[in-house]
Amino acid sequence: MAVAARVKPQDLFTVDEWARISARSSWRGIAMVVHAWAVIIAAGAMFVLFPNPLTYVLAVMLIGARQLGLAILMHEAAHGGLHPNLKVNDWLGEWLCAAPTGASLAKYRPYHLTHHKYAQQAEDPDLILSAPFPTTRASLRRKIIRDLTGQTFFKQRFGPLFGKMKAAGDQPKGAIFAGEVARQGPFLIWNLGILAVLSALGLWWAWLALWIVPMATWFPLVTRLRNIAEHALVAKDEPDPFRHARTTRANLIERALIAPYHVNFHAEHHMFMHTPCWNLPMAHRLLEKKGLTDRMLTAPGYLTVLKAATSRPAVAA
Repeated sequence: MAVAARVKPQDLFTVDEWARISARSSWRGIAMVVHAWAVIIAAGAMFVLFPNPLTYVLAVMLIGARQLGLAILMHEAAHGGLHPNLKVNDWLGEWLCAAPTGASLAKYRPYHLTHHKYAQQAEDPDLILSAPFPTTRASLRRKIIRDLTGQTFFKQRFGPLFGKMKAAGDQPKGAIFAGEVARQGPFLIWNLGILAVLSALGLWWAWLALWIVPMATWFPLVTRLRNIAEHALVAKDEPDPFRHARTTRANLIERALIAPYHVNFHAEHHMFMHTPCWNLPMAHRLLEKKGLTDRMLTAPGYLTVLKAATSRPAVAA
């Protein structure tokens, strides 16, 4: 099996530079988790206090982006970057980041570390995400419509259950349903808790309108856009570790609505996968100063990546 080539930080940075880039923090990861939840609460409060179509759409986008932010912070925990204490790191990643969005840090970590081990090689489990690109604009448009109408969410959330029940045929399906409920237990506990708190505040409807709707619409869309920016059009079996992923420049609006918590520095993340996410911009600046970013895959913005990713001509009917 072809293991992806690795970068030796000592070949690129001085001892002092690498010490700063790789430094962990006992508070910054916690602060990011708090920030994600604070934005979710503030965005929801904005619509409750000033209800109109504009504030609702903005709230859905902000909340959905911070739900992605929680998934990104779970990803950070998978690399042990949220907190120097592994038990604290895993508790934060599992219960405050993964569980609310229906994920599992324990299941995600081995899968994701396999992706890093074989990045863009035949054994990379994420290769399927970048394989369809470039595609046509019509194809991407159909995917975006499925995301924004909740079809992607429904398929991901309930597809496995329906698949198991279909495979069971005429056999009793109670055990299958019970097993799925157990698997989704932390997610269900979080949702029941959110619903209970909002109901106590007389805002029971906000659970659906300001938590589930963002999760079923904007969250899948920005997850797709993030995946495209990170690995679409990256060569399969790429031997250069500088080019296993793409770094995309993100302005303030893109960081707020598409790319929270420095996720856009994905080339640096693959090069130095145990570097805390808040140090990735520093790594990028140092690489740029050394003239090394020319070797990397970079893009000036998300629209640029999407244009390249949809460059395949449509086939005439």
